[in-house]
Amino acid sequence: MRSFLIIAALCFATLSFAQKGNKKISLEDIWTKNTFAIKSVQGFNAMQDGLHYTQTDKENKLQQVNVYELATGNKVKTLFDNSFKKYNDSTLNIDEYILSKDEQKMLLLTESKNIYRRSVLHKVYVYDLNTQKIQLLDKEKVLHAAFSPDGKKVAYVKDNNLYYKDLASGRVVAVTRDGKKNHIINGNCDWVYEEEFAFTKAYEWSGDGKYIAYYRFDESKVKEYTLAYYDSLYPRQYTYKYPKAGEDNSVVQIKLYNVASARTINANVGPVKDQYIPRIKWMNNRELCISRLNRRQNKLELLRADAASGNTNVIYDEEDKRYINISDNLEFLPDGNSIIFTSERTGYNHVFCWNWKTKELKELTPGDYDVEAITGVDENKKLVYFTAAEKTPMERKLYSVDWDGTNKKCLTKEKGSHGITACKGNNYFLDRYSTLTTPPVYYLRDASGNIVRTLEDNSKLAEVLSEYALGDTRLMTVKGANGDDLNAWMIRPPNFSSGKQYPVLMFQYSGPGSQQVADKFPIGDFFWHQMLAEKGYIIVCVDGTGTGFRGAEFRKKTYLELGKLESDDQIAAAKYLADLPYVDKDRIGIWGWSYGGFMSSICIMKGNDVFKTAISVAPVTNWRYYDNIYTERYMRKPQENEKGYDENAPEKMASQLKGKLLLIHGTGDDNVHFQNSAMFVNELIKANRDYDSEYYPNRAHGISGGNTRLHLYRRMTAFILENL
Repeated sequence: MRSFLIIAALCFATLSFAQKGNKKISLEDIWTKNTFAIKSVQGFNAMQDGLHYTQTDKENKLQQVNVYELATGNKVKTLFDNSFKKYNDSTLNIDEYILSKDEQKMLLLTESKNIYRRSVLHKVYVYDLNTQKIQLLDKEKVLHAAFSPDGKKVAYVKDNNLYYKDLASGRVVAVTRDGKKNHIINGNCDWVYEEEFAFTKAYEWSGDGKYIAYYRFDESKVKEYTLAYYDSLYPRQYTYKYPKAGEDNSVVQIKLYNVASARTINANVGPVKDQYIPRIKWMNNRELCISRLNRRQNKLELLRADAASGNTNVIYDEEDKRYINISDNLEFLPDGNSIIFTSERTGYNHVFCWNWKTKELKELTPGDYDVEAITGVDENKKLVYFTAAEKTPMERKLYSVDWDGTNKKCLTKEKGSHGITACKGNNYFLDRYSTLTTPPVYYLRDASGNIVRTLEDNSKLAEVLSEYALGDTRLMTVKGANGDDLNAWMIRPPNFSSGKQYPVLMFQYSGPGSQQVADKFPIGDFFWHQMLAEKGYIIVCVDGTGTGFRGAEFRKKTYLELGKLESDDQIAAAKYLADLPYVDKDRIGIWGWSYGGFMSSICIMKGNDVFKTAISVAPVTNWRYYDNIYTERYMRKPQENEKGYDENAPEKMASQLKGKLLLIHGTGDDNVHFQNSAMFVNELIKANRDYDSEYYPNRAHGISGGNTRLHLYRRMTAFILENL
């Protein structure tokens, strides 16, 4: 049976660093000394002319925002220097900056304070480049400060209300007044929209600045969740709205505010209140596009809303038998009747052009591969630029194609992964290029894909890596439980010998559409995994059923039963590894974080004949406990799918635990609640099963801050050394 399910691995490539030293990696190297820091291009922002960019240059606490030529890298001028541009004699330490459209003013964002994953409060200042004066936007920290298109006003969110400030007069206008914590939110997302629809700024100026379109969330019927923070004599209680699977959501309205008249109207999003509005985007100065998604998330409609009346009509609709993913891949063409967008309607994610007036739909990128993102639309050349995994799911390259679907070109020939950021005008692109064992190099490319110059090559990191005894990293495939070829990588110990037997630690995430196996650097927890390889462990990662960039059918197979097919594949891969002559079949473990923690928990119980050890960090232990947008997208409501929820829940499998399990969670996790681990542990106790655990007081889903990561990985390392 085993030989039928799993055949020998087929190696695509074996890759290693050119030089090998003899240094050993320590946890302090990774989490304290920052030995393996990967440099990026900090604060890179292309300017409106498409020929220059601004960049933050730092030395200690001294900061400059400088202008450089894209083509040459030559410095042109300094826009801001905090060593002598001060506010009331105070030096401003800038976290971010935002230029107005005319590039004559700057928003200086300071004193950042994170709320959730994407929402950040800032003390904001406005710097006028002409007068060189600095003014404070608001005496308190605010969210989402944004210039009006003419640069004369700045909108922002404070205390759940939307405001704008007239910079010339200093007058502050309250666009809304009904904001109230845990009840009404204006201009900012509620928790679940921020987490699952991946945005938090919930308002947009129209192109001429005459209107502001904004979200209003009525959270009054959403149930509350309370976190206890252990930082005082009596624990501090933090209560917020968190809609779990099957529970009520916020009622969302889209409002249209006329700046001149101070009048607000509702955009007509239909009579159904139990629905989602995952995106809004101005089509032109008077029309707003509103994305409308049903609660089951399998029907998407694009509404065209008139800003003056709020009236809407449907200009595009799409249905799927399972679910539709939301993205920002939507661009409006100058004819006023057409859009460029991506859709999986043909089985793979592709670029389409749709004219709602003539009802013509054209697929621009046909083929059995997935497009990742639209990176730019050039109206002059009538081109679409996009990244895709055309040759293999493990690569990303930049392409261009004409608006009629002809003349598709690959603009980045190098094998590996190209992360593309387009500059204004699409004359230049910033390319973050890497391979499995090559640290990122930041190239500036022209519109033909030619490398103009290198902005950062990470040569220092490459030199550091050459001093360490790193294990070979190789890409491979294994057969999954149902016969699919699954992409994988393997790190073998330095001085590996096929005549010896080694323990194996498997790592995975496994969530729908995710990808851990790719030809890019670094792969998941690379340096910690290399440290374990130095200690004699083989590390393996397998992207199983449900993971991304292999088409909709492969990704959506897990629909209605998250955890089942994914764990079948991890167990099948472990059994294949157990048959390799250089693997100690009695010493195979698995670990993961979040969805990966959910999976590792399932695997050690469901696969108790093959897994000796598992580490589960911040796991979901029953999808009933997780938020409704994510969970129902893949599982529908619990009331509709009780079997799917409970038959694949770790807490329901507690009696099957035989091996060693380390369960780790932060008590301040606002995303995957500590409740998940507590409920799971209760079932383990009922089943009289032993387990190890580590909880991190007040830490969120990322379990970080100060020495936290060092402590966490020291704990996990010790557990592996003792139990695998």
